Amino acid sequence: MNQEKIMKAKMITAIVIAIAALIASFIFAGLYYDQRKLNQLTYIEQYETNIAQAAEELDRFNENKTDYDLHYNMAISDLGAARAMIFLVDGKTDEQKAINEIHYCFVKYPDQMRDKLVESAQAFHDIADHLDKGYDEVREIVDSVDRLGN
Repeated sequence: MNQEKIMKAKMITAIVIAIAALIASFIFAGLYYDQRKLNQLTYIEQYETNIAQAAEELDRFNENKTDYDLHYNMAISDLGAARAMIFLVDGKTDEQKAINEIHYCFVKYPDQMRDKLVESAQAFHDIADHLDKGYDEVREIVDSVDRLGN
């Protein structure tokens, strides 16, 4: 009889521990999901900030027409940071591709992109303003680049 009580107590303890572990798993899963959402929002915010900064750099050059290399390189830097941030956001494959391609064009074809700075700045402003047409404008710019030239 004594042995039976000990076994019953051990089973009850094991069930209580299993239930506590299950509850803890759900809590940690919820915390993980919540933190993941916060991280995604942070990445999106940083992406939009970098796109806006790239647009401002191009605007500064377009207004003053001085220090082309400085403003162009700053825009490339901001685009690179934006590209890294959008890569971390889930479900933005088309946006990732568009930003990656425009960044590639800025790096690889600076002579051709010099004529497209106004359009690029407008596209970046539209993207920063949450307008889908900004990505369409970026695709048009990328498609207009002769990839066999300089």
